[in-house]
Amino acid sequence: MDNMSQRGIRSAGQPIGRLMAQALQFPDLISLAAGFVDNGSLPCEESTACMQRLLADPGDLRAALQYGSTAGYPALRSAIIDWTYAKAPECKPPVEQVILTSGSNQLLHLLAEALLDPGDIVLAAAPTYFVFLGTLQAAGARTIGIHADEQGMCLDSLQAKLDELSSLGLAHRVKAIYVIPDFDNPGASTLSLERRHELLHIAMKWRSSHGPLMLIVDNAYQQLRYEGESLPTLRSLHPEADDFIAELGTFSKSFSPGIRVGWGVVPEYLVEPLLDIKSNIDFGSPHFAQHFMYRALIEGEVERHLPRIRTVYQKKLQAMLTALQAEMGDIPGVHWRKPSGGLYVWLTLPEHISASEGAQLWQIATQYGVLYVPGDYCYPAEGQAVEYNTIRLSFGVQSPEGIAVGIQKLAQAVREVI
Repeated sequence: MDNMSQRGIRSAGQPIGRLMAQALQFPDLISLAAGFVDNGSLPCEESTACMQRLLADPGDLRAALQYGSTAGYPALRSAIIDWTYAKAPECKPPVEQVILTSGSNQLLHLLAEALLDPGDIVLAAAPTYFVFLGTLQAAGARTIGIHADEQGMCLDSLQAKLDELSSLGLAHRVKAIYVIPDFDNPGASTLSLERRHELLHIAMKWRSSHGPLMLIVDNAYQQLRYEGESLPTLRSLHPEADDFIAELGTFSKSFSPGIRVGWGVVPEYLVEPLLDIKSNIDFGSPHFAQHFMYRALIEGEVERHLPRIRTVYQKKLQAMLTALQAEMGDIPGVHWRKPSGGLYVWLTLPEHISASEGAQLWQIATQYGVLYVPGDYCYPAEGQAVEYNTIRLSFGVQSPEGIAVGIQKLAQAVREVI
C-alpha cells in the first residue's frame, strides 16, 4: 500500500461494487438494492431492428467500427439536442456544447476532474447519489449535505450554508451545487417548480457576489415520470444557463444501460478542458454504441420503448407502495415517500433503529434473503446530520411479486429488531 496515490486511497471502500456484485452473484436473494432496470422490458426487439439496419448499411457500419471523435458522433449529439429540448426549442444549445460519454457517470467524473482541487466544496442534497459522493471523495473535495424533503433540496438551508461558508472566508472554495431535479436517487424527491426558480436565483446571486459557481444537474430519471405533468429543466428556465449549468442525461434508464451512452450539455468554456481530460482516458467513448443509439433515437425506437417501461415501472412502484402499507403501515415511526416517477422509494424507520451495513437489521434482513441500500451511504460527509435509520429501496429489477415478498421479509426483520 506504500506506493498508492492519495486518490487511490480515497477511492477505496465504495459500496456500489459490493451491492451490484451481491445482486448478480446471489440471484435467489431478493435485491431491493441495486438500481438495475427491469430485465423483462429491455428493448430486445427495438435493438434487433436497429442492429439489422445498421449492419445492412456498409458505409454506416464502417464508420461505426472506426474511431470517433472525443466529443462523440456529431449526428447523435444533434439528435439528442432535438429530442431533449423538443418542448423548449428556444433553449437548444450549439452541438459543440454536447459531449457524449460512457454513461452519465463518466461525465460526473470528468466534471469533478475539471472543476475541483482537493479542499474545494460541492453542496448536494442530503441524501444524494452515493456513487457521485465516492467520485468527489476520490477528488479530495469536501461535500456538504443540505437538508432535503419530498420537494428536493430545501433552499433556505442552502442559502444559510452558503452564508456560513462566506462568513468563514471559504467562498472561493465553493465550486458547485449538485442536484437531481426529477425523482432523485436515492430520496425519490422532485424539485418543485418554485424551488427550481429559487435555486437559479441563489446561484446567480452567489455568482454576482463571489464568482464562478457551477450547477451540476443530473437528469438521469427525467424520462421516468408515471403521473402528473413534466417540469421544465433547470437549463430551460434561465436565459444565462449556458454560463453556469452542466446538464447531464443518459439512455441507461430510458433505453438500455448495457449500451453505455450518456451525454452532457456544458458551458462553452468547459468543453475544451473536459475533452482534454477525456482524450487522456479514451479519446472517444465507444463509437459503435453511439451509431446504434443514433438509429434508435431518430427511428423512434426510444420513444416507442418509453411508454412500455413507464407502464412496467408504474406497476412496480404501486406494488412497493401497497406492500409497504400492508406490511409496515401500522409500525410507529415508519414512513416513506410516494414518488411519481423514478426507480426508488425512500424509507425511514424509527429513530432508534440503525439500517447500516452490518447492523442488526441488516444482518437479519440478509438472513431472510432481502437486500437494501443503507441510507447512510447517501449522506455527504459534512452538513446535514446522517440519518442511519433510512433505507433506499429499488423496485426496478424485481417483479411485483418479488417486491411484495421482499417488503414482507424486510418488515419481518424490522419487527424483530423492534
